[in-house]
Order: sequence, then structure tokens, then C-alpha cells
Amino acid sequence: MNDKHKQGRNEWVWVARGALFFLPFLGGVHLFDWDEINFAEIAREMLATGDYLRPQIDFQAFYQKPPLFIWMQALFMQVFGVGETAARLPNAVCGMLTLYMLYRLGSRLYNPRFGALWAGSYLGSVLPFLYFKSGIIDPWFNLFIFLGLTQVIFFYWKKEGWAAPLHRSPGWYMVSAGILVGLGILTKGPVAYLLPVLALGVYWLYQNLRFYISVPQVLLFTAIAFLVPLVWFGTEAAFNGPAFLTEFTKYQFRLFSTADAGHKGFFGYHFFVLLIGCFPASVFALRTFLRKDTAASQTEEDDEEDEEADYHADFRRWMKILFWVVLILFTLVGTKIVHYSSLAYFPLTYLAAYALHQLLERKLVFNRLMKGLLWGIGGVYMVLLFTLPFLGRNAAWLKPLFNDPFAQANLDAQVHWSGLEALPALFLGVLLFLSIRAFQRDLGWLGFRILFGGGAIFIFATLIFFVKRVEGYSQRAAVEFFQGKADEDCYILTHGYKSYAHLFYARKRKPLHAQSHDQQWLLYGNADKPVYVVAKIHKVDELKEFPQLEEIYRKNGFVFYQRAK
Repeated sequence: MNDKHKQGRNEWVWVARGALFFLPFLGGVHLFDWDEINFAEIAREMLATGDYLRPQIDFQAFYQKPPLFIWMQALFMQVFGVGETAARLPNAVCGMLTLYMLYRLGSRLYNPRFGALWAGSYLGSVLPFLYFKSGIIDPWFNLFIFLGLTQVIFFYWKKEGWAAPLHRSPGWYMVSAGILVGLGILTKGPVAYLLPVLALGVYWLYQNLRFYISVPQVLLFTAIAFLVPLVWFGTEAAFNGPAFLTEFTKYQFRLFSTADAGHKGFFGYHFFVLLIGCFPASVFALRTFLRKDTAASQTEEDDEEDEEADYHADFRRWMKILFWVVLILFTLVGTKIVHYSSLAYFPLTYLAAYALHQLLERKLVFNRLMKGLLWGIGGVYMVLLFTLPFLGRNAAWLKPLFNDPFAQANLDAQVHWSGLEALPALFLGVLLFLSIRAFQRDLGWLGFRILFGGGAIFIFATLIFFVKRVEGYSQRAAVEFFQGKADEDCYILTHGYKSYAHLFYARKRKPLHAQSHDQQWLLYGNADKPVYVVAKIHKVDELKEFPQLEEIYRKNGFVFYQRAK
């Protein structure tokens, strides 16, 4: 078997690994409010109405997101039925494709071993893994942006005549870059264009303001990038007017200029998220930003100075630029949400792979800092996973720690904890011990396979042991009530908190009455269907002004009402 066929086979091995980890148990736990259920409900309403052009939520126009990801969910729901599995399946497929692309790209830039280091670093790190088990938009959004930027990089290398292994024309790379970024815009919005353009601008500054890409070429890239989503935007505007484009633009501005309620955070929020959430890749990536400390490392520094024009060094430069652009931009943005910095997972895992590559080449030393960070951050996970089962079996002890009546009532949930939930923590401890020992003995490839291969197993096992139990405290009581109303044509309102769960899990029908979204009519008027209201326990006093509401029951912090006929 020649090297090309062997590499092609290995690429599909990574697809199979992605399938092994990302496909099982997608429907094992309910979708989570807000984002997961929000997007899944839009997809469900597309099927219910047959209108695939305009996103809707509660059968009213939804202006915050374009529809590409939601179209994927609707397609899978059409094939597999409405539910958690179909809602999360697009991201499982994205995970398989991502591992394939990272292995392929790493192999092209360096060699198949580097491709394995990059794909493995992504697979075996906590948040990158978790996102492929979710139903949120960001995995596809990030993949389109990243691939689009790499195509621009390839265009530049090809135009400059660099000796990179590229087999297409410069124009091909530029057109494909525009299409990929355009798909990113159609997935979530114009940030898909903003982020690569900011990276291009920083690289322009690095080039001492030299136009390494000409203005006409940038305009071509921009035109293609916006032409792709404009096909949909234009069609939507032709049928429904300019309302979506207008409201969508306002929403994007508001998102960047103000902090959403409940989504504020401290200045270093995203640095903390990437350091802890992308463990263990973050430990090795951090090493690439720090000063070298050995004679071998000094030799590496000298080699790098001799290779400044080499595409290896240039790609590493691009990845550092992309990392800092993402981190700084979303540090400055007022709204702090975990997945906002998720595009940084690509450059972060690349830098981790590069540090591991240097370790394997014995150009970098596995030092005390790396060991300390592995044990320190890993220890946080171990303590948390050891502690949760104990606290779960003694939830009443936690009540005095909370002033929030809803949080106290959540702890009344009947969730079974056997104590076996601590096994992933023990497993992680063994992984850390064995991998660190291997790294210290210059068995870097063995250490990598133990840490990241075992890390993927650890994350998968933690999901199985913990996520459904945690969901039992947070939202399951409400979701089960909504599911119980799925066969009843009724209205359900939530009071005092925002939710989409009642729409998705009660399978709300398209309302026929013109006042169906008027809360006053639902509570006081001649409603044409039964009306239910769900409130959190600390908001029930606000419902005393509605004597027509009769309490049905209360459970785990939620109180359920029915309007008297």
C-alpha cells in the first residue's frame, strides 16, 4: 500500500473515531434551554408549517439567526423524527468531518503523525469534544470560518510561490474561501466574515502594511462571501419584506455593544474558559507562548529564525493571530458566553499539536510547569467529579448555601446517585499519572495516546454518568410536564423566566386564533383551548393577581397551573 492510499485510509479512521464517540447517546438527555431547544424548535416549526424560508419561534418570525444550521436539523428531523437525536446529529456529523479535516490538514502541512496529533488533541479535550454532542450552532459556524481562513492562507502561499504542497490554482483557493465564509454567515451571521478579516488585518500589520493580498482580491473574497447568504436574504426579503435583514442587523449590533442579562463576566473570562475548558490541549498550547528553557529549545529557536519564510512557521503565525483575535475580540464584547470563544479551539489545538510534535522531536522538554498544570487543572476536574456524587446523595446539606428558593427546591429532585459516578475521576487520575510518566521518560507518542485517547474516553464516560443527573435538578420536572401535554392541543405559558421547552416538548400546534400570543387574552379572554402556566417557585406570589389560575402541583422548584374554565 503506497503512502497516499495509507493516508486516505487513516483519514477515514478518524471519521470512524468521530462516529464512535459522537453518535452514541445523542438522545440520552433532554435538550437544554435556551440554545439547544431554541434551534430545535425552529426546525420543528419548519416541519410543522412547511415554511423553510423564514425561521420562526412560537410561530412568529425569529430574527436572530440565519437558517443553514436549522435546515440541517430539519432535514434530520424529517428522516429520524423530531427529537433530541435529530437535533444533535448535525454536530455529530460536524465532529466527524472536523477530525477528518484536521488530520488531513496536519498531514499536508507536516506529516501523518502531526495530523494525528492535531485531530487527537481536538478529540481528547473537554469543550471541543462536548460541542459535538450538542445541538448548538457553533461547531459548524467555526468550521466554516476556519476552513475559509485556511483557504485564504493557501491562496497567499500559492500566489507567492511558496513550496507548500498545494495543487490548486490561487483563484480556486480564493473562491472556495469566499464560499466557506459565506456559509458561515448563513449559519450564524456576519461575524463569520469579521473574524477572518481581522486576522487578515493583523497579518497585514505584521507584513509592515505590505498588500500581500491586493485590494481587488479582497473585494472578490468579500463579494463571494456575501453573495452566498444574500441568495437566501434576498429571497426571504422578496417574499416577506426587509424586516428580517433590519432586525437581524440591530440584533448583531446589540450583541456586540451590550451585555445580555445573565451573561456578564469578568475581563479574563474567555482566557479562563479556554485554559480550563480545553484541557489538556491548553496545557501544551500554553507552552508555545512561553519562553524556551533548554539548549535543545534554543536550537529550535535558531532553526525557526532561519525558516521565517517557510510555510510551517507562517501557518503557526496565522494560528497565533487567529487565537488572539478571537480571545481579544470576545474579551471586549460585553456579553460573555462560553461558546463565543470556541473558534479558538482550532488554533489552540494546533498549537498543542505543535508542542507535542516538538516533544516527540526532542526539541522541547516536558517541564515542571507542564506537569504542574496537568495535575492542577486535572485535579480540579477530579475533585469536582469526586465531590458531586457525594453532594448528590446529601443534597439537603446544600440548601443553606443558597438564598434562592428555586435553587433550594431544585435540590428536592429525586436523582439516584450510586457512588460509581466517581469512576471517571479515578480514570482521569490514572491517565494523568501514566501519561506524565511517559512524557518524563521521553515516550511522548505513548504519553499523547494515553492522555488524549484516554481523555476522549474520560469525557464520554463523564457525560454518561453526570449530564442526565444534573439535568434532573435543573429542568426535568418542567420538561416532563410539557411532554405530558404533547397530545393535548393547548396553550402553555411560562411566567417569570424565559424558555422554549414548552414549545418543543409540548409540540405546540400552529395557533389559529389571532390573539393566541396575547397573554391578557389567554388569561382573561375567551381562549379557544386549555391554558396552562408554569412558574418558578419564587415567582408564585406574582400570580396571586390571577385568581382564575388553579395550582395543579409543584415539583423541584416549578409550580404548574391551569386556567379554570
